[in-house]
Amino acid sequence: MSAISIKIRIPHQNLVAIGPGKADLLEAIDRTGSISAGARDMSMSYKRAWDLVDAMNKSFRQPLVATATGGSHGGGAQVTDFGKEVLSRYREMEAKANKSIAEDAGELAALLLPV
Repeated sequence: MSAISIKIRIPHQNLVAIGPGKADLLEAIDRTGSISAGARDMSMSYKRAWDLVDAMNKSFRQPLVATATGGSHGGGAQVTDFGKEVLSRYREMEAKANKSIAEDAGELAALLLPV
């Protein structure tokens, strides 16, 4: 992959419904089963992660993340089937966009100063 890539953000009203960071957070929540653990994996605060999840859930027709309150068995969160579909479509869009610019991006990257 070249050093150049496309970052896709899908706006909705005054929010970003999904973008690269939110997609990464969805994957972290899916992997860990928890918003707090997903946030830790991404080195972000729980509040920041919760705000991102809230923005995603408010932007789409159905929730992307479902939460369970704590108790004797603890809480947790899971990416819903709808959330997995949104994430999959988003990742497909990223891959298609990056593939479509790969040659041009490589040529442009070659014009950059060496690191």
